[in-house]
Amino acid sequence: MGAALRRIQLGSALSAFGLGFTVPYLYVYVAQVRDLGAGTAGIVLAVFAMAALAVLPFTGRVIDRRGPLPVLVVASAVASLGAVALGLSSQVTAAVLAAAVLGAGTAVMQPALATMLVRCTGPATRTRAFAMQFFLQNLGLGIGGLVGGQIVDTSSPASFTLLFLIEAVMFLVLGAIAATVRMPRTPAAAPESAAGAPGGRGGLRALLSHRAMVQLCVLGFVLFFACYGQFESGLAAYGTEAAGIEPSTLGVALAANTAVIVVAQFVVLRLVERRRRTRVIAAVGLIWAFAWIVAGYAGLGHGSQTMATAAMISTYALFGLGEAMLSPTVAPLVADLAPESMVGQYNSAFALCKQLALAVGPAVGGPMGASLHGPYIVTFVLFSLGITALALRLGRRLTPVQDQPSLANAPSRVVAVSLPENVPAPVATAR
Repeated sequence: MGAALRRIQLGSALSAFGLGFTVPYLYVYVAQVRDLGAGTAGIVLAVFAMAALAVLPFTGRVIDRRGPLPVLVVASAVASLGAVALGLSSQVTAAVLAAAVLGAGTAVMQPALATMLVRCTGPATRTRAFAMQFFLQNLGLGIGGLVGGQIVDTSSPASFTLLFLIEAVMFLVLGAIAATVRMPRTPAAAPESAAGAPGGRGGLRALLSHRAMVQLCVLGFVLFFACYGQFESGLAAYGTEAAGIEPSTLGVALAANTAVIVVAQFVVLRLVERRRRTRVIAAVGLIWAFAWIVAGYAGLGHGSQTMATAAMISTYALFGLGEAMLSPTVAPLVADLAPESMVGQYNSAFALCKQLALAVGPAVGGPMGASLHGPYIVTFVLFSLGITALALRLGRRLTPVQDQPSLANAPSRVVAVSLPENVPAPVATAR
């Protein structure tokens, strides 16, 4: 499946490149360029997130029944339509509806891509495949944001329309590339899935009865709430209000975050892929707790402005180090916990937890970061330490191979493999 995997990774990177063109500028576009006001911009951003929450509960079943490939192609087309509509929207209703379509399309793409990666890899290669996807997506987002920044002109709505059109084309390219991928045959949702139910409520009962997966979803919510849910809301408000850094410095801090991910990803991968996943996640909690303490020094330490600025940039960089450690651990673990006939549902459930955290995080962190500086830092230091505790607790529910895939040497654990006809397989493999 090497060729299929390369195409999936290429399409994923290009779609991230397209998102990078618009995501950093969406608020400015709606509020200032289209002159619809800050309130409308907030509604558009909220609708973008809520649309994902509306479609993700149904996405997993469709992926498992129809396959991830057709779902990804349709989602790419829907996202492309939403991007074009948003780029042409000059009225409140049109902008809100376009944001809903774009949010729904991009949300469905995530579990579909993850399921395709699972189908094209086995436990021995899955960790590196997800690490590569995370690396390429961050690289695409970063380059897209840099290129988009050279195009935008707040006095020219046409420049923003061009950004959204480029984004739409990237989504179509993703769909076109995905349509050329030949996926291995896999069973549809079957009665032997985790709790013995073929789908519907039985499928949901099966997932909820899988305690390790439920604990992983809780852990995932805390992970995204304590990190990604704060980047552009609470932490940004805290940095400008408490630490007194310039808004332009936030761009430098985000660039430092991306740079650490891009530079450190494969170095970190070599260090973590032969270690227990839950121990790696627990270490991320400690790193992030230290990052929040550094942020506390920036805003509460009463040092020089230069030191406060350096501390805030270091905080974002430390978050990037933790993200690089999570990419080869969390997503592959979701895949390894899932029964083969429920991979889509497991990926969608985890994506839903992530989206909930991204919706709740700014709502909680934004006001705290702007006004309750001390309690804000203490709260998220405790949340980060909670990540460590939850990860260690999860480790007690996993099998040794689930927690550390490098222990699996038996060929019977391969999910999908293609062998030459003249080479006999030592054991039966899933096809």
